[in-house]
Amino acid sequence: MSGLFITLEGIEGAGKSSLILKIKEYLENKGRKVECVREPGGTPVAEQIRNILKTARTDEDICDRCELLLMYAARAQLVNTKIKPALEKGIDVICDRHDLSSIAYQGGGRGMDLNLIKSAKNIAIGDFKPNLTLLLDLSPKVGMSRVVKRGALDRFEMSKYDFFERVRQSYLDYAYEHKDEVVIINAEDPFEIVVENALEAIACRLS
Repeated sequence: MSGLFITLEGIEGAGKSSLILKIKEYLENKGRKVECVREPGGTPVAEQIRNILKTARTDEDICDRCELLLMYAARAQLVNTKIKPALEKGIDVICDRHDLSSIAYQGGGRGMDLNLIKSAKNIAIGDFKPNLTLLLDLSPKVGMSRVVKRGALDRFEMSKYDFFERVRQSYLDYAYEHKDEVVIINAEDPFEIVVENALEAIACRLS
């Protein structure tokens, strides 16, 4: 029996971390084993890559291709050493971001060729994909207002609003074209409504 692979996507401030805890509780109450991971990161090696990607620098800019390849290096490590083994043992895995983030951030946000992103994906994880993706959608204005309250901004959070507008639109474009894979949830709704909609989508997959 293989576990369920659920990913959460969305721009900064969407509330993914808080929702993951609710999903974990829901699945565990059904007697399922659950593991939560994040991207980039999730393993010691991938966490070191995360630190490179998230830390703002003054000595050198990370070029777009370097960013893309670092993302997929971290993803390859996480998928092949942690996610796949867990799923094979029947453990459900909830992941804060996954491959759709690269389509949205490096593709939509950075304007990189999607064929180039696809090539990197094929090398890193092949045709591996989630059973369900929950896209927490909200405006960049609302999202960044939440992020600023948390404290210091990381390298991605320091991007301009038009970057996040492109990222958001890329997410929505993909979701509308892949309705069998992605469920859009309004992340500007009260949190209890967000949780209710997310759990309803998961219940449909379980049934």
